[in-house]
Amino acid sequence: MCGIFGYVGKQRDAAKIVFEGLKRLEYRGYDSWGIVAVSGKLKVESGKLLVEKHVGKIGNSTLNSQLSILKSSIALGHTRWATHGGVTKENAHPHLDCSGNLALVHNGIVENYQELKKSLKKKHKFKSQTDSEVIVHMIEELRGLISSKVEPSTKVQPLKDTVRKVFLKLTGLNAIVVMNDGELVVAKNGSPLVLGIGSGEYLVASDAAALLPHTNKVIFLRDNQMAEITDSGVNIFDIASDEAVTPKVEILNWKIEEANLGGHKHFMIKEIYEQPKVIRNISETYIDQISDLCKVIEKAHGTFFIGAGTAFNACLAGAYLFSKIAKAHVNTIVASEFNYLEHFLHKETLVIALSQSGETIDVIEPLKRAKEKGAKIVAIVNNLGSTIWQMADYKLLLGAGVEMAVASTKAYVSKLSVLILIAYGLVNRLDEGRKLLAEAADEVERLLFEEVENIKKIAKILAVHDHIFTIGRGLSYQTALEAALKMKEVSYIHTEGLAGGELKHGPIALISKGTPCVVFAPNDETHEAIISNATEIKARGGLIIGVGSKKSEVFDEWVQVRDLGDASIICNVIPAQLFGYFLAIEKGLDPDKPRNLAKSVTVK
Repeated sequence: MCGIFGYVGKQRDAAKIVFEGLKRLEYRGYDSWGIVAVSGKLKVESGKLLVEKHVGKIGNSTLNSQLSILKSSIALGHTRWATHGGVTKENAHPHLDCSGNLALVHNGIVENYQELKKSLKKKHKFKSQTDSEVIVHMIEELRGLISSKVEPSTKVQPLKDTVRKVFLKLTGLNAIVVMNDGELVVAKNGSPLVLGIGSGEYLVASDAAALLPHTNKVIFLRDNQMAEITDSGVNIFDIASDEAVTPKVEILNWKIEEANLGGHKHFMIKEIYEQPKVIRNISETYIDQISDLCKVIEKAHGTFFIGAGTAFNACLAGAYLFSKIAKAHVNTIVASEFNYLEHFLHKETLVIALSQSGETIDVIEPLKRAKEKGAKIVAIVNNLGSTIWQMADYKLLLGAGVEMAVASTKAYVSKLSVLILIAYGLVNRLDEGRKLLAEAADEVERLLFEEVENIKKIAKILAVHDHIFTIGRGLSYQTALEAALKMKEVSYIHTEGLAGGELKHGPIALISKGTPCVVFAPNDETHEAIISNATEIKARGGLIIGVGSKKSEVFDEWVQVRDLGDASIICNVIPAQLFGYFLAIEKGLDPDKPRNLAKSVTVK
């Protein structure tokens, strides 16, 4: 959830490079930030490092005059999401040791930090309330560099060796980067870190997308690996054995343009408009991969879909698609609850994990347990080299491209597209599925140009309300859930998604005059029943916004979406995404960075 960006190279404006790198990590969610660089001739309180920290967003800040003019070829930055200690400048990273010669940034939670801190309190001066600061003082102590005792002739062990020893003492899932005046030392277990290999420069970041302005050559650091980064190169080691590791350098096929706004005001609307292209790409290029995955699914005895948030809504959609199209049963469980049902796992079980980032801790943890029980793992993710990707026995890359907005749009539609193809592939009708996706891409494109003003008008109506309901049945039930999630997370309006049949079991008590309800009413087997539900709401004074191919007299407002059978699940979610976006705009909110949310949830 925190963002890390570090640079070592021949350029002398490392602090500015890191500053720009942190901007590209803002979507991960944070409440404070900081940068450290070598102080050079500038005077600092102690040591060789100059630190700048801020509370708030980077977008409203600039580097101070010292860091902005500093001629340093190494720098390290961090965006913090508060866990241990409040949102203060003191708790922001980077943290320095007592000597001022070592700096540290950290993502994760040190579960045994209180125990570790007890042995340090007498000798070290702590300036924050964080678990992170404990780590840098442990490194300082192990190296014998406590400022009051340092002698010029003191010999100390290499920084890499000390960091390794300290990292082995930490419990929990953590990623750290330690910096002195000439190198970065990186260690990882659980939280993501990616190394960038540039031309005469080397970088480390929490997300590969942040590295794109510098390089498309990356190394995805694996769990229990560490790296030593200098201006002459990168060396990687296994943390447990300390043996050198030969890394695999991956070439990213993402384009830098995907990580830029490209003339749009926000990433969310840009990514919504990129969806027709994404759907077409999946329909045209995934033939062999889908066919291979279908064979794996057919051999499994007990298949589970797991995901979190938007990915879980895609899992539910997948279960309905598999049942309807392939007559296949799939168990669908929200990832954070999966461990409570793990007794059903065995060696012939297949667990299919859906995740945009591939780093969602609520998905990673149950996958570890599943692997321990011998289950096979399928990863359907958007990030090559991510933790879930590395864990999987079978892998399918979504190919949605870089998704910068916190609220997932095109990655969700990518998941739905892939799941439709798999369902059709299971009954040897893959070409039919591909044709359906091509038609869906055309309809999404039409919606984005012909219906957008109507949707914007409806969003203005919805914006004055404190509560909204969304309902659907069958394949549209998942659409109702995803619609509610999109609308609530970017507009902060309480929105509840329901199966239409559940209204009478409690929620209808909340309907009063003017209560808005978005009704997903495709012209399928659910149409009559969902219109009946809408009529019940209307009878109690509710305001009905219909989404579907047929206009009903019960609708107060209507968004026309052409029926495309099973692919309607893709088309119907587009108005919901646009409702969310325009609601945020209407309320003066930033839809790319909703409060309290992060793009990738990497801590429990």
